[in-house]
Amino acid sequence: MQETNQGMQVEKFYYDNKIVKAFGYATVVFGIVGMLVGLWAAIQMYYPAISLNFAPTTFGRLRPLHTNAIIFAFVGNASFAGIYYSLQRLCKARMYSDKLSWIHFWGWQLIIVAAAITLPLGLNNGAEYAELIWPIDIAIAVVWIIFGINMFGTILKRREKHLYVAIWFYIATWVTVALLHIVRSIELPYSATGSYSWYAGVQDALVQWWYGHNAVAFFLTTPVLGLMYYFLPKAANRPVYSYRLSIIHFWALIFIYIWAGPHHLLYTALPDWAQSLGVVFSIMLIAPSWGGMLNGLFTLRGAWDKVREDPVLKFMVVAITCYGMATFEGPLLSLKSVNAISHFSDWTIGHVHIGGLGWNGFMAFAILYFMIPKMWGTNLYSKKLATNHFWLGTIGIIIYAVPLYWAGFEQSLMWKQFTPEGQLKFDFMQTVTNIKPMYIARSIGGTLYLIGALIMVYNLYKTIRQGKFIANEAAEAAPLVKVVSQKKQYWHRVIERKPLTMLVLSLLLVAIGGLVQMIPTFLVKSNVPTIASVKPYTPLELQGRDIYVREGCYTCHSQMIRPFRDEVARYGEYSKAGEFVYDHPFQWGSKRTGPDLAREGADKNKRPDSWHYTHMYDPRLTSPGSIMPRYIWLLDDKLDISSTPAKIRAMRKLGVPYPKGYDEIANIDLMKQADSITASLKKDKIETSSDREIVAMIAYLQRLGRDIQAEPKPITEQK
Repeated sequence: MQETNQGMQVEKFYYDNKIVKAFGYATVVFGIVGMLVGLWAAIQMYYPAISLNFAPTTFGRLRPLHTNAIIFAFVGNASFAGIYYSLQRLCKARMYSDKLSWIHFWGWQLIIVAAAITLPLGLNNGAEYAELIWPIDIAIAVVWIIFGINMFGTILKRREKHLYVAIWFYIATWVTVALLHIVRSIELPYSATGSYSWYAGVQDALVQWWYGHNAVAFFLTTPVLGLMYYFLPKAANRPVYSYRLSIIHFWALIFIYIWAGPHHLLYTALPDWAQSLGVVFSIMLIAPSWGGMLNGLFTLRGAWDKVREDPVLKFMVVAITCYGMATFEGPLLSLKSVNAISHFSDWTIGHVHIGGLGWNGFMAFAILYFMIPKMWGTNLYSKKLATNHFWLGTIGIIIYAVPLYWAGFEQSLMWKQFTPEGQLKFDFMQTVTNIKPMYIARSIGGTLYLIGALIMVYNLYKTIRQGKFIANEAAEAAPLVKVVSQKKQYWHRVIERKPLTMLVLSLLLVAIGGLVQMIPTFLVKSNVPTIASVKPYTPLELQGRDIYVREGCYTCHSQMIRPFRDEVARYGEYSKAGEFVYDHPFQWGSKRTGPDLAREGADKNKRPDSWHYTHMYDPRLTSPGSIMPRYIWLLDDKLDISSTPAKIRAMRKLGVPYPKGYDEIANIDLMKQADSITASLKKDKIETSSDREIVAMIAYLQRLGRDIQAEPKPITEQK
């Protein structure tokens, strides 16, 4: 130690850059991999042959791989790199434990690798953004707790009295993601890799989009906002525009965001009061979101000359602008009149990628360009290459998103159009073939974005080669000394000194919204009216449903008919809450690349078993112009019926009314139904064995919507 001029002792210590470097490298590697998978999936939207007729590379399996790779591998690693870098400097302390830092790093990378193996194999829970199997869910919880211990240990041993605004967002991120993950991951395993969601139907949908919307909010937004509040002032060498605005931004954002999930379920079977609640809070969300955006942009007041020269600031300006665009568009899409147009269309995909490519991607690029030269004690190898990356990325985002908006409007208008005689004007397949040029343009935009990222890789590599890595960066600061002040202090200054208080307050604020939405939906039976004719799936149908989930069919097909004239005319009676009481998990979907399947089996004469067999063999034989991949392995692969008893027992525990002891005889009924389907196929000159997976898939598809025909009016259990 040494003394300052004021007589205070100064401690020397070292920041750990090794852990930041590791997360930074992982960001680059998994970012490129995730983008390549996304591009592959995008090309399949107009050229399905690129799936190679190979199960692991079909769109239904690549799409969850892409989303998980970008969310948890690319943005997750970028956030951890930025947090480990900034937290040490904001707290003026090395991380609490180097060992915990490395357990966190390797644990997270192993989770990513496990996801990269299991998702292409079809080990999938069927819940968007929460597809990973239950053992991986447990691993995520353990690694997240380790990260939290390390983060809070660092905060508690800090040498800086006040917690800077970035740390507020890190704390809220940690506690809310933990809550979201635990609640969404409550499931009942039936095997080492398989499980069923604890929730069913409407309740599962509410939990899913409470999680799904807020995974975007608290994994893709709040930590990146924390990074913005640290790296933007550092790069601009200017203070944050408004401390008070940052307070309003933080507390209002974390409280309001958590309520908005139901806006993903407008016009569905979710109770109207829950839908309206989601709409109200979504509109309110504009205020804190734009407060944060303006706080970021106004921080650059007087520094625009520097923005023209510094690629880091260029990326950040566009990132913050995209954040503002996405957080205006999100509330706009929650208006029922707008949602009636956008939902199930490619408009939503364009919206999501403005946030993903613009906000998350550009912020990740910016912090990499900022941190790496500093940790290697050198300058960026080439500002010109970084600027080229910036323009390629920006143009790529525009070429990516604009065609999807166009496609979304065209889809919705064509879906809803009637002839003067009152008939639907367009067949669904026409709405698919019409937007293929937009899909081609989207993939071109994605290619430009990927090329820009590859230029960054080269630029960072050359930067690293010309510098020397500073593994342990020397620093010094006076230890934190508690001083009892008689002077009245601003209320938030008091909270900033108490990280555990901030943790508890954040947890309370985010828990309120979830509890208000879930408790009535779960406990008040009138929110989910039952339908007497709806029965549990037969064993064969249950097996077929699990294959449907495995293949990711929910990524392209919805099972939710909204009460619109065109949807009822195209698909049949609109969907009721009581139809889904045995669905673990629900399968309402979020996009219609293919038609809705909620009433697919209501009229078996319309599409006989042989039609489904041929459709799975080659969709273009039954639906010319289809962009669906072939599922030829279903015709050859043997159905594993050894899992049937365990699945029936799990469903019984979840409240599905199978008779006691039915698990022991379920396979007898399974084979009887399978034999009847193979006999039906044989009549149409299709020979297949009863023990093939295609038979189970046909059984499930032919079941969809059939129960509702017997009793179309819902009845409540209350007298």
